[in-house]
Amino acid sequence: MREEAEVLQGVRGLSRRKLRAWVQAGWVLPARGEQGAMYSDIDIARVHLIHHLQADLNIGTDALPVVLSLVDQVYGLRRELRRLARAVEAQPDRVKQAILRANDQG
Repeated sequence: MREEAEVLQGVRGLSRRKLRAWVQAGWVLPARGEQGAMYSDIDIARVHLIHHLQADLNIGTDALPVVLSLVDQVYGLRRELRRLARAVEAQPDRVKQAILRANDQG
């Protein structure tokens, strides 16, 4: 976990005001520590993503919630597909073959 100052040092061109606005908007959800916001690696990755979307791709503040929602949905779907793949892999070979045949038909 990292404090706000460390996050700001790690993201070139990011202001404290902008980071706090992202937190206020709910786009980044740091934990609350005794000395303020504490950012996990996932929070920091999201900060980098938002900064990239705004600074490099010129995604506006109005469009950003839509883009973030879509990104979150993609990650959620990837997580579900990994779970499904593990479940299929755990099945006997005859079940896996049946799944492959059904996939080829439809």
